[in-house]
Amino acid sequence: MSRPESHDFGAWRDRVLQRIGREHQRPTPQRMLVAETLFHHGHLNVDELHQEVRRIDPSLGYATVYRTLKLLERCGLVHASNFGDGTARYEIDEGGHDHHDHMICTECSKIVEFEEPAIEALQVDVARKHGFALTSHRMDLFGLCPECQASANA
Repeated sequence: MSRPESHDFGAWRDRVLQRIGREHQRPTPQRMLVAETLFHHGHLNVDELHQEVRRIDPSLGYATVYRTLKLLERCGLVHASNFGDGTARYEIDEGGHDHHDHMICTECSKIVEFEEPAIEALQVDVARKHGFALTSHRMDLFGLCPECQASANA
């Protein structure tokens, strides 16, 4: 899945450089390739990310990808989610400025990010009615994407 055009890779890359430095780690070309690939593709598991980075650098090993993901996660730059397929999928974390929810196709595993202000407002209202002070939330909707619906009807 490609990142929406509104996401600024340059700003996120600067955060990566800064946070990796705080961990007393070097921003090696291999680490930066993993970070850039995840930024542009998103929702990849370790195996898929490894395949993508090897298209650019065939020498990049699985262990390097895995360790880089763990470093980026420790730095608060990516987070893992499970979308019902039993595998951790990683996506960038833009520091709370990129809240979105997900629709996941149960047939082909396509993941669509969406933002809906009406849903966000309703969640706040429901929480308030029940005396909750929301600190975060996550919404994943499961169903069939248009392509899989068309295939099922054919």
